[in-house]
Amino acid sequence: MLVKINGKVEEVPGGTLLDLLKSKQIEPQMVAVEVNDRVVDREHLATTALNEGDQIEFLFYMGGGR
Repeated sequence: MLVKINGKVEEVPGGTLLDLLKSKQIEPQMVAVEVNDRVVDREHLATTALNEGDQIEFLFYMGGGR
């Protein structure tokens, strides 16, 4: 299925958001996930199904500064 991830169209096998994170080797505790402009709570990653045309944003936590 085709979805847009951080502005780029990608083909993904489907499944859940957690499956997608695992396939991209992203630790769920290191990222906030937004689907179609709505933030998904971490406890719902395993139960939120991907759908054709979804727009997904991964918002990574970055340390730094002073």
